[in-house]
Amino acid sequence: MATGWAGDGAVQDQIDATVKDAVERAKRLLPNGPSLTHCADCGAEIPEARRKAVPGVRLCIPCQEADDKENGAFSGYNRRGSKDSQLR
Repeated sequence: MATGWAGDGAVQDQIDATVKDAVERAKRLLPNGPSLTHCADCGAEIPEARRKAVPGVRLCIPCQEADDKENGAFSGYNRRGSKDSQLR
């Protein structure tokens, strides 16, 4: 397949790199270490049930929800508009 200046397998290499970056980002977001007794953002007490359910938890539920919304905006690379996806 002619791809201009891109070498053979360049598209797959880009896809692999995108997936690898997404996995590494997800791993960084996982909690680790001992759970906190109080929220790192607002100082509210984190219930014991939450600390047992989520090892390494750092945020109370409202702060975690706000953090998830903020971090959920990351979309990476949108392949839906790419020429390759339109060929399928």
